[in-house]
Amino acid sequence: MSEAFTGEERAALAPYFTNLDGPVFALVNLPEVVKGALFARYSRSPKSLRRLFLDEFVKGGLEAAVARGTTWAPGEIATQRAEALYERVFVEYGDDSVAQLGGVHLACEGASNVLTKVLEWGRLMAYLEQSTRYIPYDDRPGGRYRYHVPDELTDALRERYVATLDRAFDTYAAWLPRMREFYAARFPPAAGDSEPVHRMSIRAKALDTLRGMLPAATVSNVGIYATGQAYEQLLLRMRAHPLAEARAYADLMLVELRRVIPAFLRRVDVPDRGGAWSRYLADTRAAVGALAARLLADDKPEHRDEVTLTDFDPEGEIKVVAAALYAASALPDDQLLARAAAMTAEERAQVLRAYVGRRGNRRHRPGRALERTAYRFDVLTDYGAFRDLQRHRLLSLEWQRLSPRHGYVVPEAVLEAGAGEDWRRVMDDAAALHDAIAGAGLAEVAPYAVAMAYRVRFYMDMNAREAMHVIELRTAPQGHPSYRRVCQAMHRLIAAQAGHRAIAAAMGFADHSEVALERLEAERAAERRRGASPAAPPATGSIPIPPSTGR
Repeated sequence: MSEAFTGEERAALAPYFTNLDGPVFALVNLPEVVKGALFARYSRSPKSLRRLFLDEFVKGGLEAAVARGTTWAPGEIATQRAEALYERVFVEYGDDSVAQLGGVHLACEGASNVLTKVLEWGRLMAYLEQSTRYIPYDDRPGGRYRYHVPDELTDALRERYVATLDRAFDTYAAWLPRMREFYAARFPPAAGDSEPVHRMSIRAKALDTLRGMLPAATVSNVGIYATGQAYEQLLLRMRAHPLAEARAYADLMLVELRRVIPAFLRRVDVPDRGGAWSRYLADTRAAVGALAARLLADDKPEHRDEVTLTDFDPEGEIKVVAAALYAASALPDDQLLARAAAMTAEERAQVLRAYVGRRGNRRHRPGRALERTAYRFDVLTDYGAFRDLQRHRLLSLEWQRLSPRHGYVVPEAVLEAGAGEDWRRVMDDAAALHDAIAGAGLAEVAPYAVAMAYRVRFYMDMNAREAMHVIELRTAPQGHPSYRRVCQAMHRLIAAQAGHRAIAAAMGFADHSEVALERLEAERAAERRRGASPAAPPATGSIPIPPSTGR
């Protein structure tokens, strides 16, 4: 039903709603607190959203304007009422869900690669991070390389830290042009490739190869979009973090967020609310750390495989078939499960093939039946690859402290180009600096010194639907060789060790090919798109579904 508004009401509404007559519309140009308060009232009122806005957020402004003998100004919105609403619903009643109704785009610049992992821990947030794959770190803005110097370091240890990291960056900067020349000679331009396509592909390959020299202290810029509730949880964790950098950024973030959504973040630094939560997080972290040190002191890692499938359900594929049939049948879940178990392997494969269908590309993903089974992988790979895999949020992922204990990787090209000796020197210097910092009682600070070529251990626990997304995305030919190798191994283990061959076959865009110049096809495609007429979108053609790689 279309609601009638007076001319004056329409003038008041127009700046804030994308249309005034249709049943679907968006809110624009409003403070986050007002948008959130409007939706919080929405569920408890028979009025339309636009009528609520007029009656509860504009009416006072209209009346005040009439009393002054002036017209209502678009900026006169009753934000005080919105603040009061949050005070009552959010703080007094503890209804946390209303803090999901307003969000903020926040930029966090100059954050170390240790801190970026803390910033990107939450599931219900969106992130974009400056990439070491596309941005060289050979410049010295303000006269110094782009890395973080922890406040915890002082005097001689601080001087040693700066000198060691400067040498690492000097080596990285010296090898960048030489590595580009090495790859340009190895991969001359193919027929039909333009100079920019070839240059950008070679540049990306050189950056990919050398990023392992960079320390975890290397700084990055992170863009975040999240709701008030997600920011609150992030800040509570950061305020409890053992690193000064994390706590300092939490204070900076809280100041800026309160400029936009102050009502959503009132509890963060209240001693008996947010303060108590942060103390709880810090206390449990310390207690578990102490127990682990005592109980596991004599245990050593039993394997050093890059990827290990540590947990899966042998009946998982049967359960996925039952889940795929659920919405199309009238049978209860347990009966469907028994029926699926009685099917032949080929019958189950038929069900999954029908459920997955003919996917045109990796973004065509089947439904939630694939969430019925899960896989847990223990991964030991270089820190650079971990940084990329850690950003997948719809799974469970936890990592151990970065250190030199698991050794480092050396790309073959580093040795072939003659950089092996310099590479080893950077690794040895990083390990020695890490040990010196840890030996000074600063174990939490020591990872800043560790080069990204060193391995870190972490687990990834995900259902089969998320596994399809991660594996197909991260095995794409333009991906970094390190994480491509990890996800190719995951795909093989799902088929061979878990025995879920039909599920592995459903991941039809998992790419097991060997690629010499990873970014080449992506740069070619980008150039084609740039050259295409706006009136005629670039032709994509049909994408063949690869045969099953579950072998």
